[in-house]
Amino acid sequence: MTLPQSALSELLDAIRAGDGLDLAREAFRLVAQELIELEATQAIGAARHERTDTRTTHRNGARTRLLSTRAGDVELRIPKLREGSFFPSLLSPRRRIDQALWAVVMEAYVHGVSTRKVDDLVAALGIEAGVSKSEVSRICGALDATVGSFRERPLDHVAFPYLFLDATYVKAHQGASVVSKAIVVATGVTVTGEREVLGLDVGDSEDGAFWAAFLRSLRARGLAGVRLVVSDAHEGLKGAIGSVLLGAAWQRCRVHFLRNVLARVPRASAQMVLAAIRTIFAQPDGAACRAQLDEVAAKLAPGFPVVAAMLLDAREDLLAFTAFPVAHWRKVWSTNPLERVNKEIKRRTDVVGIFPNEAAVLRLAGAVLLEIHDEWQVADRRYLSEGSMALLDGATDVIGSADAFLLAS
Repeated sequence: MTLPQSALSELLDAIRAGDGLDLAREAFRLVAQELIELEATQAIGAARHERTDTRTTHRNGARTRLLSTRAGDVELRIPKLREGSFFPSLLSPRRRIDQALWAVVMEAYVHGVSTRKVDDLVAALGIEAGVSKSEVSRICGALDATVGSFRERPLDHVAFPYLFLDATYVKAHQGASVVSKAIVVATGVTVTGEREVLGLDVGDSEDGAFWAAFLRSLRARGLAGVRLVVSDAHEGLKGAIGSVLLGAAWQRCRVHFLRNVLARVPRASAQMVLAAIRTIFAQPDGAACRAQLDEVAAKLAPGFPVVAAMLLDAREDLLAFTAFPVAHWRKVWSTNPLERVNKEIKRRTDVVGIFPNEAAVLRLAGAVLLEIHDEWQVADRRYLSEGSMALLDGATDVIGSADAFLLAS
């Protein structure tokens, strides 16, 4: 492509001005404009003012299009036609920033930068026109395909003996109302000890039907080999686990249970009650854990009958972990690892405040989880050692604590 004399003169003026940024911006504008003119000539069948037998239509003025680049805002002129329409392949419909800035905006959004701050960031990069909230949302819509593929990927490549489930909540518009939406997340530990993010969904509630549908979707994608599900006592979840994940045990998260206990005891007695309950989990084997739970419940009954009843009612669910290797106890008796994942989701969603719709919730939460999943895949250490995972085949709570923790480390 050869630039016309007028374009070369304009470029020479920019060089004389001596501003490197202006020079880069003007050079880009000139080249881009000539590419647009060349494509328009091919579409029309004739250059400007040229008489040919191949001409199909004539130019009819031009409309301006602002394109934001790393060198700053560039105004381009797109020829209009008397008949038909023309849009240069150099540009994308509804996109007015180049691919590099597109990536910057997307990355900032995923990392929890508010749309207003994204606008400030783009301005700091030399894009004087900025970027609107709606355009940020449109740009980040490109994440949908990536997140969708991640959410629908097959899970049949390996068995997941341990499955962790938890939920966090955000606000989103539903019609004219703002409602609470539950973000449910599933993570798993493979037979070789690595962690993976398995699933994500967003819904209006956490009843049994919602959880059952979520678990069925995991099964449909190939989830298999689940031996223990760890979660809080979410409404309807235990029943959904029993109906969908047949044969899997359920471990009630001890951290969530202790929070429930705190709500039932006076502040002055809270630390004493919690210390007593924690002794249940400090025993060397399953039999000792069960005996300690009965003893603690008996001691708390006179002064805290409600707490004693809670312990006895939750006995089997709180101690489900004891049927698994001692080496794994600390990693499977609560949803703490998933709590940290949810905290990161909340950190980034809190910046948004109220989401425009459910799709936007899925987009951001899915992008965050995809990032976490990728970090786990390249981590230096497994969540549980491969050697300790081999103990699952001969599950045993008779393994000594000291030896088992060495295996897990």
